[in-house]
Amino acid sequence: MFEAAELGRKVSKEEFKAQMPELRAALLEAQRALRDSHVSVIVIVAGVEGVGRGEVVNRLNAWLDGRGVETHAFWDVSSEEQDHPPYWRYWRALPPRGNIGIFFSAWYAEPLRRRLSQDWQEARLDAELGRIQDLERMLAQDDTLIIKFWFHLSRKAQKKRLKKRFKDPASRWYQRPGKGTLSKDYNTFVGVAERVIRGTDCGLAPWYLIEAADVRYRDLTVGRTLLHAIKEKLANKGRYMEEPSLVSHAPCLPEGEAARLTILDHVDLEARLEADDYSLRLGQAQARLRQLTWQAHEQQRACVVVFEGWDAAGKGGAIRRLTKGIDARLHRVVPIAAPTDEEKAHHYLWRFWRHIPEDGRMTLFDRSWYGRVLVERVESFARADQWQRAYHEINEFEQQLSEHGIVLIKFWLHIGEDEQLRRFREREQVPYKRHKITEEDWRNREQWPAYKAAVNEMVIRTSTEYAPWTLVPGNDKRLGRVTVLETVCERLHQALNPKAAH
Repeated sequence: MFEAAELGRKVSKEEFKAQMPELRAALLEAQRALRDSHVSVIVIVAGVEGVGRGEVVNRLNAWLDGRGVETHAFWDVSSEEQDHPPYWRYWRALPPRGNIGIFFSAWYAEPLRRRLSQDWQEARLDAELGRIQDLERMLAQDDTLIIKFWFHLSRKAQKKRLKKRFKDPASRWYQRPGKGTLSKDYNTFVGVAERVIRGTDCGLAPWYLIEAADVRYRDLTVGRTLLHAIKEKLANKGRYMEEPSLVSHAPCLPEGEAARLTILDHVDLEARLEADDYSLRLGQAQARLRQLTWQAHEQQRACVVVFEGWDAAGKGGAIRRLTKGIDARLHRVVPIAAPTDEEKAHHYLWRFWRHIPEDGRMTLFDRSWYGRVLVERVESFARADQWQRAYHEINEFEQQLSEHGIVLIKFWLHIGEDEQLRRFREREQVPYKRHKITEEDWRNREQWPAYKAAVNEMVIRTSTEYAPWTLVPGNDKRLGRVTVLETVCERLHQALNPKAAH
């Protein structure tokens, strides 16, 4: 693979000076067009040590309008980043639509380092490369242009360049953390890099191998490649590339089949809890929850609780009873409404990634990322291909949370159609509840069969071993609230006391 990048291409000073102004003007024009588009750009710069990635990035920042470019170097993991899943740091850095993000190595640095240090064997490396492919595919299908540059030097050229830089304490490379660590075994590093590149090179996010021996050739090639990729993306905007084997296609019910029983039809909505039993069990659960959340804090285990359900199903009441049993310093409630302009400028999961709690804390989502396969599906706010592939994207997202040790608890609060109508009318009559009912609630009610089908498919496709759904009977508010609290307590207890759970 790397032999083709060792052809000794060179550009003279005169050629560089002649070509640079026109290239720079074209890049600025492309950047202006990008700013008015729905497209974001991620430029990943990686390569063997000594290739001058910093010089390339500085050149790009000089050529482009700095108001639309952000550069991110992912060096040592900060204490804040250690308290979150590994990919949290990358999601936070994703550029909004119309902007360019330049990433040093990005999500490729850790797999390279781990494999070189023998922390990961080949199977673990392959699994991580699969996760990277999923991430890049997800972003590309959401109109993110991903351009990955791998800069190559022969062993001889690298040795010569590093020797020169070791003698210059004022150089940027000399001052960089971890300098020299990746050049000790050139052949091993190149072998692992080739495996990584081959495992993540695809049409949606291709690698570009750049010979870096001649810095002028290197920089011109990067600029031209970036320009061509942006122009091609903008010209083909709206043409979505899919890989059928990786897209989840929802089964469509034939005509006359909509009346079939679903998972929701098996929820016992007739179950009731007497007032005395409710008060006793509620108090016990809240006291137990208080102990468990402090234990989770001591063990540095985070918890995410997701609340979905019908309008007027009692999500707010359940959340209030739940938070009453948790020290206010340990939890946060995130209400999810229509996305803001800032949130619309990113992938739909971006706004949820940034609210993931640090270790030892709990976040409760009042509605969540499942809006993509519920309201966005039913109301046609998302295209069919978008919500169909969201099942896989959500499962991967939740798996990453689970692998980090986050306890993920998901509730669907279920009520009957008649009970919802009764509660809607009650809200209209009670002054302090009137604000809870809107025209949108009545309109959504007309879509009950479509939402029911969407909920059924959501539960089937996203109830996993690490993040199962709990269907809560909510016709009786007391039973619903106690079910939520006792479920959270039980799941936390199992996670914090694994030996006792078995």
